[in-house]
Amino acid sequence: MQEEISKLIHDHLRVEHLDVKMEGNHCSLVVVSEEFEGLTPVKKQQKVYQCLNDKISSGEIHAVNIRALTPMQWQASK
Repeated sequence: MQEEISKLIHDHLRVEHLDVKMEGNHCSLVVVSEEFEGLTPVKKQQKVYQCLNDKISSGEIHAVNIRALTPMQWQASK
């Protein structure tokens, strides 16, 4: 499932870093993309949710924890 989620995100966003962790049907993501520049935290998460809509709708993913960062935010958090 982690590989499927990774592919879905890579297919929809230009990602510089992606970390996907699954525990049952709960998913935790760290997504770093230039596409998040200038977006509010909610808008960043919405972009990631759009990639996963089918998996969420089908129940394959029940809960998602998203940490969506710009490359600058990612570097600052290290």
